[in-house]
Amino acid sequence: MTRSIALSFTLCVLLAPLCQADQIVREVPDTTAGKGFGALTGMMAGAAGGPIGAIVGAAGGFFAGSAVQTGIGKTETAYEVKNAQGEMSTVRSPNARFEVGQQVTRKGPRLVASEE
Repeated sequence: MTRSIALSFTLCVLLAPLCQADQIVREVPDTTAGKGFGALTGMMAGAAGGPIGAIVGAAGGFFAGSAVQTGIGKTETAYEVKNAQGEMSTVRSPNARFEVGQQVTRKGPRLVASEE
């Protein structure tokens, strides 16, 4: 009897991280770098028109930077991730690659493949 209790407890402890792992739903393009660069450049160019010009320039640069990054084919990788509670979020992953349906865990702002 005590062996079965110990075995059950051990299995619960070892399998709990797999049950709580996040899952990759789909891969999405990420243009955060282009948006940031475009907004900064647009703000500096628009500053010649005063504070309103800087705001308008930053907004225009934000959208233009994203479009330029997409247009030259330099988009990075982000993933839509579904957690154990069913909530969806987008996580950037410039270096690691994952497959749709793969189980992952979050380590700060990054994704790490779950050990199966």
